[in-house]
Amino acid sequence: MFHYLIGPAVGAVIGCFTNYIAIRMMFRPHTAKYFMGIHIPFTPGIIPKEKSRIASSIGKAVSENLMNREVLEKNLLSDEMLSKMNDAIDEFVTTQGANDETIEQFAAHYLPSEDIAAMRENTTTGMVKMIAGKLQDSALGDNIAHMAIEHVMEKTRNSIAGLLGADKIVNAVAKPLESLLAKHINEILKNNSQQMVENLVQTETDRLMDMTMSDLIKGHDEQVAQIKSGIFSAYRVIITEHLPRILQDINISAIIEDRINDMEMAEAEKIILDVMRKELRAIVWLGALLGSIMGTVTSFV
Repeated sequence: MFHYLIGPAVGAVIGCFTNYIAIRMMFRPHTAKYFMGIHIPFTPGIIPKEKSRIASSIGKAVSENLMNREVLEKNLLSDEMLSKMNDAIDEFVTTQGANDETIEQFAAHYLPSEDIAAMRENTTTGMVKMIAGKLQDSALGDNIAHMAIEHVMEKTRNSIAGLLGADKIVNAVAKPLESLLAKHINEILKNNSQQMVENLVQTETDRLMDMTMSDLIKGHDEQVAQIKSGIFSAYRVIITEHLPRILQDINISAIIEDRINDMEMAEAEKIILDVMRKELRAIVWLGALLGSIMGTVTSFV
């Protein structure tokens, strides 16, 4: 009886042990070994030896089959993803609708104070330059002067003075007065528009930054809806029109390949074993089962 048990037991141990050794030899040793200058066969292990080729194959497989344009576009524009975006935006709007922080305080959660100050300065400077440049345009002074003279002439025609013929006098001096008025308005704008606009823009910027998030959102449902619609439109454009260029610039295949090649073999081994621990253990036990079967067969031979 013992004779029939020893064969399966030995076969199971041998099958389990050989499979375990084979799995370990896939990773170990991590480097080539030498004895008296002679390279020892099967060193390094299969995976360390073929690391570069494996990295290239994995990178190519992921970029071509798992993270290509079609797959990413399908997932990023799926109803589930758009629904999550919609819920996230609604949640943000609801939360900020009850937020008493000022816009500047809210921005400070995401940006350093130096960046916020720089953004305020750059925005203010840009707006001042643009508006002041428009105000200094000679056509603006001419238009203001023309509208002012037209207004005076209209008022004169419709007044008692107009019935007495004063409007004829105004008509006679309208052109010279308009030219003179335009000259003075243009001069005033040229000399003072920069400071006037700077004070106005600075005041409005301060008022905006001191506004609370709740005041910014409450009562502006239509504007919030427009911004929300704009976010979705921009998102769709980015995915449908710019995704191919983004993927090309990112070069997912090269990133994955470089990451695997830069990875220490011990780290790679740990990751693979963590992912496939159950499957590799099953291979070991399968070896024990097959060894046991072979041992049983040989016991009856």
